[in-house]
Amino acid sequence: MMRDLLLGLRLAVGGGRMSGSALLRLAMTAFGIALAVAVLLPAASVSHLVDARADRAAAIKQDTSPREGIAPLATYRWYPSVGEDFLQLTAVAATGENSPVPPGLSRLPAPGEVIVSPALAEKLNSAEGASLKARLPGNVVGQIAEQGVSDAADLTAYYGSTAAEIKAEGESASSVYSYGKPAEGFTLSAIMWMVVAPIAAVLLLPLLIFVTTASRMGAAQRERRLAALRLIGVDARQIKRVAAAESLVGAVIGLVAGGALFYALRPFIGDWLPFGLRVFPDDFTPSWVALLVIALLVPGLAVGSALFGLRRTIVEPLGVVRQGKPVRRRMWWRWTITAIGVVFLLGTLVLSPGSGDQAAALALAVGSVFLLVGVAALLPWLVERIVERLRGGPPSWQLAVRRLQLDSGTASRVVSGLVVVLAGTILIQGVLTSMTSRNSQRYETPAGVAAAPVRVDTTSAHEAEVRQRLSGVPGVTGVHSSKSLQLSSGDREIYGSVGDCVALKTEANIGDCADGDIFYVAGSSAQAAPKGDYRLTGYRDGNKVEGPVWTVPGNVRVVPSGNTAKAAASSLLVTPGAFGDLKPPVVRTELFVAGPGSVDALIDRVATAVRPLAWKAEVGKTDFMSDYAGRDERMLASFRAVLLTASLFVLAVAAMSLLMLSIEQISERRRPLAALSAAGVPIGVLARGSLWQTAVPVVVGVVLAVGAGLGLTAPILRLAKMPMMVDGGVLAGLAGAAVAAVLLVTALTLPLLRQVTRLDTLRSE
Repeated sequence: MMRDLLLGLRLAVGGGRMSGSALLRLAMTAFGIALAVAVLLPAASVSHLVDARADRAAAIKQDTSPREGIAPLATYRWYPSVGEDFLQLTAVAATGENSPVPPGLSRLPAPGEVIVSPALAEKLNSAEGASLKARLPGNVVGQIAEQGVSDAADLTAYYGSTAAEIKAEGESASSVYSYGKPAEGFTLSAIMWMVVAPIAAVLLLPLLIFVTTASRMGAAQRERRLAALRLIGVDARQIKRVAAAESLVGAVIGLVAGGALFYALRPFIGDWLPFGLRVFPDDFTPSWVALLVIALLVPGLAVGSALFGLRRTIVEPLGVVRQGKPVRRRMWWRWTITAIGVVFLLGTLVLSPGSGDQAAALALAVGSVFLLVGVAALLPWLVERIVERLRGGPPSWQLAVRRLQLDSGTASRVVSGLVVVLAGTILIQGVLTSMTSRNSQRYETPAGVAAAPVRVDTTSAHEAEVRQRLSGVPGVTGVHSSKSLQLSSGDREIYGSVGDCVALKTEANIGDCADGDIFYVAGSSAQAAPKGDYRLTGYRDGNKVEGPVWTVPGNVRVVPSGNTAKAAASSLLVTPGAFGDLKPPVVRTELFVAGPGSVDALIDRVATAVRPLAWKAEVGKTDFMSDYAGRDERMLASFRAVLLTASLFVLAVAAMSLLMLSIEQISERRRPLAALSAAGVPIGVLARGSLWQTAVPVVVGVVLAVGAGLGLTAPILRLAKMPMMVDGGVLAGLAGAAVAAVLLVTALTLPLLRQVTRLDTLRSE
């Protein structure tokens, strides 16, 4: 047995002298398997990545349970916004010598010092660093270690303060006695399975198909070598061992090369993730079990595919004999897989849209996987049934059809991976397009937003200090106040704001305004404005504070809820003159700053002025929703670009496989092609025959992928209660890319076709 295996190894590398064809065959096999391994290893690292993140998140959790003998760490958290990003800042102060230190810090920052996360430190050194520095209340003196942040993209920082200043925040402050809690086990919900299952199928199925296809590269040459071995006395059982060993060489080389490629690219994988996600390179570490499975699965698929390809081939001492009429492919199992997927998807039609049912999500997950596997299995059978019914046509068409009638399975298997990717791409693109369409509705920007573009969130106790600090800021032309408002009458409570006209116009389009006016945001046209006596109330440190009774005047103007920015339905917007001498209790205050020029520049100047107040004065844009809308659109565009790039990459791999398949078929048929050329068949006819031979499986596959993709998208969008929107440009682009790939493959095979159809080639035979 070992002699047979060693013989197969020698044949795989050319028996001591590597020929060009043997080198190309081995390189293509190794490349295909290396590519699959390089993608499978990150997929196998997901479990470790999730566990590592969960462990770090558990390690930095605050434990506020009192412990005897430990002086707690006083902490207070706030979340200032910088454009599209939110920072998590934590003020810390020790209350004793043994106060705990947060993970990732070697010491607590002194008052006025800031220790930042790696991602925040990177942003501070970027072009937007000036804006970020204006939001930090102190000077940066160090970085948090990796174990002190849950995600690589976390924008967190610890700010050194005093215990008295933090405790002044009352119940909003925390006393931390230790850090670290047990990590919670990660489980995928039914909704997540609905998303993850089709994506996993789209990624893994083409790779497995590509591995089996790559292992069959050069099958014709291999069979001729095996026939020569039969001539010198090697029996049929030994032939299979030799073939297995020969396939194993490319698989092992590909396995090693794929592993090396993964570890070389691992430091950069975290920067290529969509949605702005980032991970630490060390988190991409596959488990030993996953490594063992991949190390056994990939070579096993390669060897098994090579042996499976010999099942209908008889290798005899005088040559290779194939069955003249291939056995018709069995259809029952292909249709069974597809039917299971269709049944699961159709089963969701009994549920009402937008129900969010967990069983429906699981049905969609299972149905999508079965349908994707089913269309990949259906394609070879479908191509076979189509070409066997084709008759007539020009000579080039007849040559292609006849060749596909004899053997359409190899080309169909190559295209099967492409079908899965295209169907999955249509599904995800459809969901993204529908989400973009649903989120495209924007509120009408109120007039006050442009007049006062910067917002400072503070308290009534610090309002005077904030105004004093803003008084000397260049470019500030006005500061407008808006305070929280709460009214109660029996069981009815009304929330709103009290402020000058400019401040109120940042919440809704209230039209003409003067001091003393009152506006009510109606949830519907039938909803009437409040009337009668209401008690002015508020909350401080979690306790309700009651103020005077106020009689709502009869001059309340109703504002439709569709004309609001921040004000919720059934809220009351009041100018100070409407209260007369009454003073409602206020906890939170917003100051809207007016000024000409760039909004970002004004924000930076305002943030720098109030920087020493830390969390007592948080600065942001008044029109903050525009940043969120832009971020969502950019995230969707980023994911769409990544998805399209991945689809085109798989298409390129499929085109490369089709090219190698076409080269192999032309080399195998060089004698009949030369005979046709000698009989007067023009080279153009032979080239067009090669074109149709490649195009038919691709066209059938694209049509099947479009149908499957739309069939997957419709029930998912129905349950999500989103409109069915199909990006025709993406569909046309993918179809055009498939056509371009077929034309490119044909063009690249023309030189070889010209060479094998020369007359001297026929004479040499």
